[in-house]
Amino acid sequence: MYPYTVGVAIVDRTSDANLQIDRLAATTASPPNWEADLISPLRRYWGYSSFRPLQERIVRSLLAGHDTCVVMPTGGGKSLCYQLPALVSGKTAVVISPLIALMQDQAAALAQMGIPAAVLNSTLAADAQAAVMGKARAGEYRLLYLSPERLVRADTVGWLRQVPVAFFAIDEAHCISEWGHEFRPEYRQLSRLRTHFAEHPIAAFTASATRQVRHDILAQLQLRNPDKYIASFYRSNLRYLVRECDGGEQMDLLVRGLRNYSDGNMIVYAPTIARVEETVDYLEEQGIAAVPYHGKMETEARKRNQERWMSDEVRVLVGTIAFGLGINKATVRAVIHLALPKSIEQYYQEAGRAGRDGNSADCILLWQQRDAGLLAFFIGKIADAAEKERSWERYHIIRRFVDSDACRHRQICWHFGERLKREECGACDVCGSAPGWLSAPVEGVRPKRKRFAPVLASGLRMGQGPAKEAAQPGAQQARIPVEAGTTSATAAVDPELREYLREWRRVTAKERGVSAFIVMHDTSLDELSRRPPASLAELGNISGFGERKVEKYGVPILEALGRFRGGARASTLSEKTSKPADETLRLLAEGRSIAEIATIRGRQVRTVVGMIANLVEKGEVEFQAAWVDKDRTAIIAAACAQLGLERLKLLQESLPPEITFEEIRLVVARLRRSKEISGAASVA
Repeated sequence: MYPYTVGVAIVDRTSDANLQIDRLAATTASPPNWEADLISPLRRYWGYSSFRPLQERIVRSLLAGHDTCVVMPTGGGKSLCYQLPALVSGKTAVVISPLIALMQDQAAALAQMGIPAAVLNSTLAADAQAAVMGKARAGEYRLLYLSPERLVRADTVGWLRQVPVAFFAIDEAHCISEWGHEFRPEYRQLSRLRTHFAEHPIAAFTASATRQVRHDILAQLQLRNPDKYIASFYRSNLRYLVRECDGGEQMDLLVRGLRNYSDGNMIVYAPTIARVEETVDYLEEQGIAAVPYHGKMETEARKRNQERWMSDEVRVLVGTIAFGLGINKATVRAVIHLALPKSIEQYYQEAGRAGRDGNSADCILLWQQRDAGLLAFFIGKIADAAEKERSWERYHIIRRFVDSDACRHRQICWHFGERLKREECGACDVCGSAPGWLSAPVEGVRPKRKRFAPVLASGLRMGQGPAKEAAQPGAQQARIPVEAGTTSATAAVDPELREYLREWRRVTAKERGVSAFIVMHDTSLDELSRRPPASLAELGNISGFGERKVEKYGVPILEALGRFRGGARASTLSEKTSKPADETLRLLAEGRSIAEIATIRGRQVRTVVGMIANLVEKGEVEFQAAWVDKDRTAIIAAACAQLGLERLKLLQESLPPEITFEEIRLVVARLRRSKEISGAASVA
C-alpha cells in the first residue's frame, strides 16, 4: 500500500506482568476473526490490493479485541491500521489526536472515500457539537476524532458511554510519556480510559518512541497483555547528511542544496518564527520561490501556504516544528534543518517526512555552535528538576549524533534499541555519501573539524547495553513490497503528463474545497503518469483509487487525459514578480509605516525591521527619523559609542527595557552606514 521499503520486526503478544516488550516471536495465534475478508474493503475504499505485512496483523489484532501498541516510522501507514478495523467492525473507533487540523484532514479524506467520520472540538458551534454527539450515539460514524483535552472532560465520559465504541486509538502516543520528546500533560490523563471503559480495547500508535517511552506508554494506558508491533527504524532510501557551519555559510549551503533538487518538494525547518520569515525572503531574493509556515500566521494564511506546497504550486516550504504532523506528501526529496533539534526523536520524526514514495531523499542538518548554546540556555530555564535532567540527556545525545564519526543510520537505530548489524550504510556523510554541493568548501569559510564521539553511547545510559527488542535471530523479518505501478514500475513517468495532472489536481481541489492529497495522492498521480487508463475499469486498477474515488473523479480524470492527448499542456504558474527587498522599498516609497509593511507582506515586524536595517546599511534606503524617537535614538547612539556596533544583545541588555530590539537594530544600521561612509571618505 505504501511504497517506501523498510525492514520490520513483528513483536508478539506476551503475558509479562512487568510490561516487557523485549521478547520476539515469529508467529501469533490466530485471532477469532482471522478469516475475515479484509482485502475487499481495502480495495473498495482505499484502492489498494495488498497490505504491508504489519498492517494486516495490526488490523486483525484490533478486530480480535486486543490491546495493541504500534511503533511505525513517519508515513508508515498507521492511520489505516485503525481506520480499516473501525469500518469492518460496524462500530465507532474513537481516535485521540493532538492536532485539530490533522483530525479534520483525516475526517475529510474518509468522507471522500465514503466512510462516515466526524471531528468533535471547540471550533464547532454549540449546535454543531450537539449534532455530532447525537449522531455518534446513534452509531452513524465509523470514526470519531477527539482531542485529549476533550476526552478527559467530565461531561464527555457520560455521553461517550452511549456510543457503540469498537476501540480507542491513541495517536502520537509518545506524548503520554514524560520521557518522550513531546510530553503533553493532558495525555497523561488518558489513563482514565481504562477506568471508564474497561471492556474496550485501547491501541497506541507512535512513530518515534525509545524503549523507555514504549514501556511508559504501556504502563500509563494500562494496556492488558497487548499485541506489540515495532517496525524497523532503518529507512534505507534516506541519506543523512550533517554539517556544522557558520551563519553565512549555512545560507549559501541551503541555496546550493535547494538548487540541487530538480523535482519533488522540500521542507526547510527553521528554529524561530523570525528565522522562517528571513529565510523565505532570502530564498526569494535568490530566485527560489518559498512559502512560510509558523504558529503566529493567520489560520487561513497558514492553511493556504500549506496547500500551495501540497499541490506543488510552490516546491519549498520553510516552517517551524509546528509544520509536518500528519502531512501526507510522498514526494519530499529533502528535509533540511537549520538548527540543532532538541532530540534524536524530534529529528527522526521530522527528517522522516522525506522519501515516503520510496525514492531516494536527503535529510540534511546544517547546524551551528550557537544552536547548542541556545538549547543549553533554555534547558537552564526549566524549573522542574526531573524534566531538566531529561532535557540534558536529550541534549547530550543529539550532540553525540552530530559530533560522531559513526554511521548516522546506525546511531539512530541504536538509539531506538535496534541492532543494525552493518557498520557502514553507504547512505550518510560519515559513510562517504556526501554530495559535492555539501562537501565542497564555501568561499571564504574554513571547513569545520569534525569531532569524534563513540556511537554506542548514543541513546544509552552508562553501563546499559542496547535493547534486544528488534531484529533478533528467530524473529520474523519482512521487506515491505512496493505496490505494482508505483516506485517499482518499469514504465517511466511522463513528466509533461504528470505536470498536467498536477495542475488538474490543484484546480479540482480548489473547486471542491479540499486538500490536493484528498483528490489524489502523489503516488497515484505518478502511476497515472506511467500508465494512463483508457476507461473507468482501468482507473480502478490504479493504486489509491477505490470505488468512491473512481465514482467521484473518474470521468473528469479521463476527460483530462483526453485533453492531454489532444495537445493540452499545463500552464506556467505565475510566481511573484517582485523580490522581498524590492517590495519593501516600494512600500517605503509609498510612505507606508513599518507596521503597515509587515501587515501587507504578511511578516512579523521584527522581520521587516531586519530587512530595512540591511537596506539602510547597504545605502539603498535612508534612515527615517519617524522610525525611532529622537531621544531614544540619542540613548542608543551613546550606548553604541561605549559598547560598539557588533553585539546587539549586549546593547539591548545595557539599555532601558522600554527600548525595543527593533529600535536598536535600526539605529545601529544608521551608525554602521555612517561609519562606512566616513571610513571610505578618509581613505579617499
